[in-house]
Amino acid sequence: VQLQASGGGLVQAGASLKLSCTGRTSDTYRMAWFRQAPGQDREFVAAITWGFGSTDYTDYLKSRFTISRDSAKNTVDLQMNSLKPEDTAVYYCAATTRMYDPNYFRSSRYEYWGQGTQVTVSS
Repeated sequence: VQLQASGGGLVQAGASLKLSCTGRTSDTYRMAWFRQAPGQDREFVAAITWGFGSTDYTDYLKSRFTISRDSAKNTVDLQMNSLKPEDTAVYYCAATTRMYDPNYFRSSRYEYWGQGTQVTVSS
């Protein structure tokens, strides 16, 4: 499975960006977005189950970020609003076939990864 993430870029604080991820397979259960800033661990951002569309977020991002799926396009999107400089990171999409996994927020639970897309927010 080859996931492709796109939509990153350089924006000013307060702007919005929409990231997209394609490449899921028919047995994908959950897809997620993680991010990694320089010198930091990879951080869970949000996840969505493909079938029911159930979503989960890191609490402090929930008010600004929205994850969604488009079944017709086979994509998972991450809408990011009111961006802050601390949102600067490489954003990765990930997919897993694991069902009902309580550890969905751990990067180790995902078998498939995209190449990452850079998001840079200037102050």
